[in-house]
Amino acid sequence: MIRKYVGVMLMFMTFMFGAINFNKASKEELMELKGIGAKKADAIIEYRKSNKINSVEDLLPIKGFGQNLISKIKNSQIKSK
Repeated sequence: MIRKYVGVMLMFMTFMFGAINFNKASKEELMELKGIGAKKADAIIEYRKSNKINSVEDLLPIKGFGQNLISKIKNSQIKSK
């Protein structure tokens, strides 16, 4: 129950205070972004084990991440501010 509460609070704070931190976000937080489902969230988590993500564009080397998806992610982050 407490884990669920903390998770909800983290998601709320992410939306309230701006862009998501791709280096630390949970799978559930990543899945809140437009165009990111379970498989893409897992791909980000795997990718960040050996790569630092400084911006949304750093996701381009991940299979399935093209410029259209990057634009969707950027737009969803802007709307959440």
